[in-house]
Amino acid sequence: MTRSRTVALGQFVDENADEIIRRLETAGIEHWVKRSGGLTRWLSAADWGTRIFVDAGRVEEAGRIAATVTDG
Repeated sequence: MTRSRTVALGQFVDENADEIIRRLETAGIEHWVKRSGGLTRWLSAADWGTRIFVDAGRVEEAGRIAATVTDG
């Protein structure tokens, strides 16, 4: 199995992340998600949302998808 090289697409509020993830799946873009638990979010201002990582070869397409969800 060949593993894709991944890059960070960004950190998003959970509601936007859920929609972005749904659209990435529809587009067939390989992705990974990091969601921090409530305690981590409470203790660390840096973990305020969901981080999404995507296949580096499709990051531009994934960025366009994210932009349609986040209005820009």
